[in-house]
Amino acid sequence: MKTDRIIIVGGGSAGWMTAATLSHQFPKKEITLIESPNAPIIGVGESTIGKINNWLSLLQIKDTDFMKHTDASYKLSIRFEDFYKKGAGAFHYPFQQPKTDNTANGLNDWVLRKDALNGELDVSDYADSYCSIMGLINNNTFAKDDIPDFLFNRDCAYHFDAIKFGQYLKNHRCKNVKHIVEDITEVETDERGIKNLNGKYYADLFIDCTGFKRLLIQENLKEEFTSYEDILPNNRALATHIEYGYGEVEKDLKPYTNCTAIENGWVWNIPLYSRMGAGYVYSDKYVTREQAEIEFKEHLKSQGLNHTNLKFKDIKFTPGTINRPFSKNVVAIGLSSGFIEPLESNSLFTTHDNLLHLIRIINRGEVNQFDRDTYNLTVKDKFRAFAEFVAMHYALSHRSDTQYWVDVQNRKYEKNIDTNEFVRFTDGFTHAITDRMIQRQYPKHEGFNFIATGMRYFATDLSTEIKFDLRPEYDIELTKEHIVTATEYLVKQKNEWNELGKKQKSLYKYLKENIYENSTS
Repeated sequence: MKTDRIIIVGGGSAGWMTAATLSHQFPKKEITLIESPNAPIIGVGESTIGKINNWLSLLQIKDTDFMKHTDASYKLSIRFEDFYKKGAGAFHYPFQQPKTDNTANGLNDWVLRKDALNGELDVSDYADSYCSIMGLINNNTFAKDDIPDFLFNRDCAYHFDAIKFGQYLKNHRCKNVKHIVEDITEVETDERGIKNLNGKYYADLFIDCTGFKRLLIQENLKEEFTSYEDILPNNRALATHIEYGYGEVEKDLKPYTNCTAIENGWVWNIPLYSRMGAGYVYSDKYVTREQAEIEFKEHLKSQGLNHTNLKFKDIKFTPGTINRPFSKNVVAIGLSSGFIEPLESNSLFTTHDNLLHLIRIINRGEVNQFDRDTYNLTVKDKFRAFAEFVAMHYALSHRSDTQYWVDVQNRKYEKNIDTNEFVRFTDGFTHAITDRMIQRQYPKHEGFNFIATGMRYFATDLSTEIKFDLRPEYDIELTKEHIVTATEYLVKQKNEWNELGKKQKSLYKYLKENIYENSTS
């Protein structure tokens, strides 16, 4: 199959990210984007993770290029509150790899220190002790330089207006893309897949970016969808925008996404430069849409945020994925391919990550069935691993204050664990279980170590280390007193980073001076 003519169906962030990627990588191909004048854009994917920088770098897009057009801010972490238990407090998942240069026992040094201090260390101390950017996060400041071990292109992500981001790509990165505004009312298929659209639009390759409608991949090619409702509890979200209070922007503009578990799900707060995005992700099996709105407003009120005269976008979804996202001459990208839920900012990640995989397939020249199978195996396996990573946020919870959380806590996973083929990528159930129960340590390059610690799913404990003599580097000095002394470096580097963070400019001032000053966008 040739790929000289490509048609993308659907705009929004997925459609324009696809158009920008393909037009940049394949300038000689004929690329067309057709979007409906009537289809609503969901536009709530306002939070990213650090790996978006791989995609931005590929397209030679700098932060200073797009941020001022998209109301963007920097993001260094995701904060989780009350996921373990109601009132249990919060912990961070910073995007920086933990610093373990001085350790005797890697990430387990902190766990052993906690045990040696009779559990007096709060789990929030874990990220503070290993990641220098926590000095910025805890002081609501920002700097690209002078922060030890901070690699901007690896450790920093963004908050931005997803609709404006799509428009930025459209206006600044898709000059060679033909843009057609028209409803697709007729799809003709043949043995190759899609033959034409509306009887007049022909292509070698069609990209389905029609969101949950899945116009091409599901409605017309009849590809099956696999639900992940067996491991993920939520199926609905209310989303809104909140204006900063007068004089509150410098306080409320934080370098992280905040996620708070409440009665029947969790609430996100995403601070952009001029306003905040917020949403309540929940299950309608436990609460009506009306009651969810009441719970959402009550939470906002408790946080001192505006909770009146808000406009809510009601989003219904089924977590899961299309079984074959590359079928015949159609590739599904974005929500058309699959959706987990908003936790861990996975939607935009899977979009740009899948685009990187698609580029490698197209780069071969023509496409055969083995290429399709290669693509499908790769993106589905990574999607499943990410879904299991998100599911672990619920599986490790000990909340029991509502029926929703009781059922979350009692959900059975043995079928998924027993029959699940080994996920080939990171952060799935099997990796989490093996790392803890067999290896007794979490790899520092994977983010699960932060989630596991925050949820008290510690990789090891002092009694285990002593009983099995698993860490001979401590030799006969594996005592509480020795461990406390040997891990004082954690306190020292945490304090140094915190003092350094205090000296930096507030995130708001940094953005104003370096991104938005004299901006006319």
